[in-house]
Amino acid sequence: QVQLVDSGGGLVQAGGSLRLSCAASGRTFSSYAMGWFRQAPGKEREFVARINWSGSSTYYADFVKGRFTISRDNAKNTVYLQMNSLKPEDTAVYYCAVHTGFVYSDSNAYDYWGQGTQVTVSS
Repeated sequence: QVQLVDSGGGLVQAGGSLRLSCAASGRTFSSYAMGWFRQAPGKEREFVARINWSGSSTYYADFVKGRFTISRDNAKNTVYLQMNSLKPEDTAVYYCAVHTGFVYSDSNAYDYWGQGTQVTVSS
């Protein structure tokens, strides 16, 4: 079993940057692919990014390509989401999760969710 703790959210002005972290417990962290999702008020949870176990392969939602970067440090059991050029529409609670299923953009393919971290981008 894996436990995830999300952190790094906050309030930032449009055009600013934040780096989210997802710290995992468990010795098997390095064998898991990981993903980030987000959920804005009144909206469904949506896929943001996904990284494979080694960090050699990544996928992004179209709306974050060129602005966000997912990475991982298996020695620290941590996954990161570097967010640059933030926009007010990026405001949401961001969650990391373990990818255990097939379709990487489907939240049903993920288990062991973090508690979420709030990101608020002001205009």
